[in-house]
Amino acid sequence: MPKPLVAIVGRPNVGKSTFFNKIAGKRISIVEDTPGVTRDRIYADTDWMGRHFTLIDTGGLDLRSDDVMLSQMRRQAQIAMDTADVICLFCDGRVGLTNEDAEVAALLRKTRKPILLVVNKIDSQNQNDALYEYYNLGLGDPIAVSSTNMLGLGDLLEEIVRLLPPPDDDEQAERSEVIQLAVVGRPNVGKSSLCNRILAEERTMVSDIPGTTRDAIDSAFTDEDGTRFNIIDTAGMRKKRAVEAESLERYSVLRAITAIDRCDVALLMIDAQDGVTEQDTKIADLILDAGKAVIVAVNKWDLVKKDTNTMANMEKVILRDLKFMSYVPVLFLSALTGKRTNTVLDQVKEVVGNYRRRIPTGVLNEALADAQTSLQPPVHGGRKLKIYYVTQQSACPPTFVFFINDRELLHFAYERYLENHLRKSFDFTGTPIRFILREKENEKPG
Repeated sequence: MPKPLVAIVGRPNVGKSTFFNKIAGKRISIVEDTPGVTRDRIYADTDWMGRHFTLIDTGGLDLRSDDVMLSQMRRQAQIAMDTADVICLFCDGRVGLTNEDAEVAALLRKTRKPILLVVNKIDSQNQNDALYEYYNLGLGDPIAVSSTNMLGLGDLLEEIVRLLPPPDDDEQAERSEVIQLAVVGRPNVGKSSLCNRILAEERTMVSDIPGTTRDAIDSAFTDEDGTRFNIIDTAGMRKKRAVEAESLERYSVLRAITAIDRCDVALLMIDAQDGVTEQDTKIADLILDAGKAVIVAVNKWDLVKKDTNTMANMEKVILRDLKFMSYVPVLFLSALTGKRTNTVLDQVKEVVGNYRRRIPTGVLNEALADAQTSLQPPVHGGRKLKIYYVTQQSACPPTFVFFINDRELLHFAYERYLENHLRKSFDFTGTPIRFILREKENEKPG
C-alpha cells in the first residue's frame, strides 16, 4: 500500500523547502530567497516514531497572479492538496499574518483535510507573542518552528503522525527492488511531458518555456506487472558557458548530474527535429562516465516528415553520432500524442536486466575461447598476448577481470573485438561493460 502523504503548502518564501530538506535529511529542494524557486511537487519518504510517510514540497501559492508559471504552480499545489492525507500550512512568523496567508487558509478549509498551521522562522521564545494573530485563520493552535535552526520540528512531526490515517498491516512489508530511471536531456526536449505521460498525471509542470523544471523530481510508479520504478525528471542541461556560475540554473544542472549518478538507467531524450547535438553528446558522455545503462528516446517524432526508411536512417545517424555508445537502443516517440510511449518502461526493464546481468565463469571462458579461436591474440615485438581466463567481478555495470601476461600486448583494437564478442554472446544491449586487466608478474619480461 502507498505511504500516507503530507503536503507542505503556503505562500512563496515562507521556508517550506528548508523544512522539507531538514526532514528529508538531504538537500532535495533548491533553497533560495527567490519566490517561485520550487515549482513542482517534490517528494521524499521519511519516518517519525515508527510511522513512515511521504512529504510533498510545493511551489509557493500566489492566488492573485495571472502569471502563467505561477498558475501552473498553483495547479501543482492543488494536486498535492487533493492527494494528501495531512496538509501543513506554513506561514512566516517574522513577517506576520498576511492577506495571502488568509486566502490560502480559506482554500485549505474547502479540502476538508486535516490541517496543521505552522508558523516558521520563530527562532526564540521572545517571538511567541507573534503567534496569537494566527488564531484568526480558524485552523486551531499554531505550531511554532524554526526550520533553519531545527527548533520545534519534533513537536510538528508528532502532530503530523497523530493525524495520519491508521497504518495498514502490510505497511512494513518488504518492497521489491526499485528501478531508478533518470530522464535527462537538453532543455525543452519533452522530459516532463514524457514523465507525465508515463505517470498518467501532471506530476511535473509542462511548458514551452525552457527551464520550467528546476529540481530533479522523484516520482514513484508501479506498472501493471508490479515492477516498481522511481522516475526522476531532471532540469534541462545547457552548455556550460550558457549557465551563469552562481545562477539557480547551475544548481539545477548539478542536481541533474546527481540524478544520473543515482540512477540505474538514464533515458537520454533528444529532439527529433534537431538530431544529436553537441550538448547531447556531452550528456551521453556523463552517462558513460557514470557507468549507467542508457536508452535514447527521440521525442517529437510526430513533427518529422517521413518516408519508408526515415526511422531506420535516423537510427543509423544517431548511432554514428553516439559511436562511443553504439550499444544503446533507440526509441522513436511523441510524448505529446502518446505515440510509442507505452514501449518505454518495457525497454527500461530489458536494459536493467542487462545492466544487472551476471555470467557464470565457465560460460564466460567458453565465449573467450571462441573469441580467441576466431581471431588469434596479437603478437608484438615477438611476444604474443596470452589471456589465461576471465571472470566477472561485479554487475551494474557488468565488469570483467582478464588475467593476461602483459597489458602492453593488449591493443585497443583487440580489446574492442573482445567487447563486441561478449556483446554478441550475451545480451548487453543498453549497458556499458568494463574490463579490468591483471598481469601475471612472472610472465612479464624482466
